[in-house]
Amino acid sequence: MKKKLYQYTIELTNGPLTSNLLQRFAQSPRSRPLIPNYVKAYKINTEEIDGALESYLSLNDFFIRSLRPGSRPQASAPIISPVDGKVEIAGTLHGNSRFLVKGQEYSLAELMGSEKLAERYAGGNYTVLYLSPANYHRVHSPADGKVVRQFVLGKKSYPVNQSGLLYGKAPISGNYRLISELETEGGRILMVKVGAMFVNSIELTHKGDAWNKGEEVGYFSFGSTVVLFFEPDCFSFSDNIVAGEPIKVGEALANML
Repeated sequence: MKKKLYQYTIELTNGPLTSNLLQRFAQSPRSRPLIPNYVKAYKINTEEIDGALESYLSLNDFFIRSLRPGSRPQASAPIISPVDGKVEIAGTLHGNSRFLVKGQEYSLAELMGSEKLAERYAGGNYTVLYLSPANYHRVHSPADGKVVRQFVLGKKSYPVNQSGLLYGKAPISGNYRLISELETEGGRILMVKVGAMFVNSIELTHKGDAWNKGEEVGYFSFGSTVVLFFEPDCFSFSDNIVAGEPIKVGEALANML
């Protein structure tokens, strides 16, 4: 009953009109006075922000802020975290092509929109990285490599916070998502950038096919999630990857086998 009530409530509010109003307000100068309260509420470290608070013209402008050079040292590991966030889960696909997040089972083929593409990652490792509203929301390349394909699936989005993952209608595989497949020296990595509630904006800032480890490739508007899938027998997670623990851009994520 609680799950059904949650889904019904979200369906009532997650429409084009609500989304557009929220987005327009966050991008307008009228939202600018909210920035100091936002910083205080989420305990954001202003020392690492690139620019003074007064330089941001709207709440959205601050949300997609850049960081000062050197704020995110890059680990020597070949695969690094592409985002700041929390490790929701890190494990191996079960039944070759299914994975669990907060008790919900997901199909790799549904997430990717392709049985054939799912077969490549069947039996491999995966990790879910959740970005809260407090996090830095720019996305970086997890490795050196070449983009094999990049495409968008889905339309509307459920929240990807704790309640959304527990009660939403399979938000990871059902939400609006931008999927990038990267060919690296050690094997292929699939990076799924999942849109958040109301605003599906996932903007690309790097349009080329060659990605360098640690370089910025895009950003989220509002909180969201990144899911990484690794080809089987190619990568293993670093010791610091533990469910429930925070992670930052540039920190070690995985090693090549």
